[in-house]
Amino acid sequence: MYAILFSAVGFVLMEISGWFIHKFIMHGPLWNIHKTHHQHSDSPFELNDLFSVFFGSMAILLIVLGVGTLDYRFWIGIGISAYGVSYFILHDMLIHRRIRFFKKPKSGYLAGIFRAHQAHHFTNKRDGSVSFGLFLVPKKYFNKK
Repeated sequence: MYAILFSAVGFVLMEISGWFIHKFIMHGPLWNIHKTHHQHSDSPFELNDLFSVFFGSMAILLIVLGVGTLDYRFWIGIGISAYGVSYFILHDMLIHRRIRFFKKPKSGYLAGIFRAHQAHHFTNKRDGSVSFGLFLVPKKYFNKK
């Protein structure tokens, strides 16, 4: 139970902190890095991928610090890692199709997330974007057919 609780905490904290970081840091002082995600590129990598390296490094650090006793740090690191894998599958594979494996969702929860992310990319400017979360997005995107 302890492992599940702290893994869930790590996962949820990533969604919450990810929203905040995306809105106020990536679309703020670190826009020069993040803007590469809002610009078309044929490259499999973009400068924005540095954010994933940073978050992955935090997960690895927590796992290493907690592996000896399997304490809360280990399990929070596992939760952050699970978020990272989920993010990669949902954001990079399904939404942006950086690896073409899934088809565009037509209904349900994934279609709502897809629409919210499309709304986020409606502009390639620093200001004017909406919907900064990945899993928790405004309800209005789920009501469209």
